[in-house]
Amino acid sequence: MAGAEAAKAIDTYVARQAPAVKEIADELRRAVREAVPEAKEAVNPWGIPVWDYYGPFCLMMLSKAHASLGFTRGTSLPDAAALLEGTGKNMRHVKLKNAAKARDANIRELIVEAAALNRKEPMTETMRMKK
Repeated sequence: MAGAEAAKAIDTYVARQAPAVKEIADELRRAVREAVPEAKEAVNPWGIPVWDYYGPFCLMMLSKAHASLGFTRGTSLPDAAALLEGTGKNMRHVKLKNAAKARDANIRELIVEAAALNRKEPMTETMRMKK
């Protein structure tokens, strides 16, 4: 699901999952939109908000205390500030415990780098979101 339908579904996801972190989620969405204006908000088949630019490049998961900004190809990203966490084969994430963290220049750099990687090496059709 993408476009206006996805935006509405993401609003519902935030309201149901973690209303206490709505401010963080809203700021994170704004940060991705500003960093990569060409990216499209979407919802993957598991109901998780993602951003698609030549395939999904980042996602947002919420808990009661923080938002996680996940990068589908996180192990391939330069991470000079050592923000990325995780042990998966490809996925890495950053935990955002306040809205100001979403505005951090290092977070913006990760978002831009993730989108640039997808543009340079687009995901195969089987990896991409169906639109």
